[in-house]
Amino acid sequence: MEVLLAYKGVVVFAWLLSLFVLERIFPASSLVDKSEWLEKYFPVRVRRNICLWCCNLLLSPIVVIPLTIWATTHVIGWRPDVLSGGVGIIADIILLDCLIYWWHRINHEIPFLWRFHEIHHLDMNLDTTSALRFHFGEVIISALMRVLVIVLFNIPLVSVIIFETTLLIATIFHHSNLRLAHGVEKALSMFIVTPEIHWVHHHALRRDTDSNYGTIFSFWDKVFRSRSATKRTLNMKIGVEGAMDKSLLQLFFKPFRVRKD
Repeated sequence: MEVLLAYKGVVVFAWLLSLFVLERIFPASSLVDKSEWLEKYFPVRVRRNICLWCCNLLLSPIVVIPLTIWATTHVIGWRPDVLSGGVGIIADIILLDCLIYWWHRINHEIPFLWRFHEIHHLDMNLDTTSALRFHFGEVIISALMRVLVIVLFNIPLVSVIIFETTLLIATIFHHSNLRLAHGVEKALSMFIVTPEIHWVHHHALRRDTDSNYGTIFSFWDKVFRSRSATKRTLNMKIGVEGAMDKSLLQLFFKPFRVRKD
């Protein structure tokens, strides 16, 4: 397990670093024209996103990994022999991605869960670091939900690690500001979620925010009729309709504040 987790960390970090550099060399949406190097390539929002990510990295060995390991050792045990080896891993990835689709959708539809997920959407621009921006409360709640899924569906640890690695790679990619050739993105979007699809999900218009929930495979939104008809434009407003981004400290406390609406 330690070896798989190490490979996961190396692969995900290498992918993140590669896309972070490439999207600044070949941006789809032009970066803000700043003369200072720090503000041009590491603006406040990027530094804020990285701080939220570091907080969640600390939670991983304390909460996420122990819960996941516990769940994989307390499965119900109904798994048929046909779901072993490569076939089982592929089936697990498809199943888990479908469940992630519904978990993502529920985070938008249940007000309590939206309180935490909104922190991700308050980012008013998109790049690879947006994929790292989640409130620690959402990470903990998602980890608890993952326990239930693993136990009920008898998901082995190797499938969980491979799926989470694939999930992170996909999430970093479809949040990225990397410029892709139209033909390439169109071909990819037939099977996987691309920036053109997911940026609409971050459009600061609630009907678009509540659409395009897919994470790895792009067909779930078509199957469950949640695909937005809106096409991405590079000047579309990103964020939450009627709201502005907050400071790092405000983002930590926002889900726990009493709302007036």
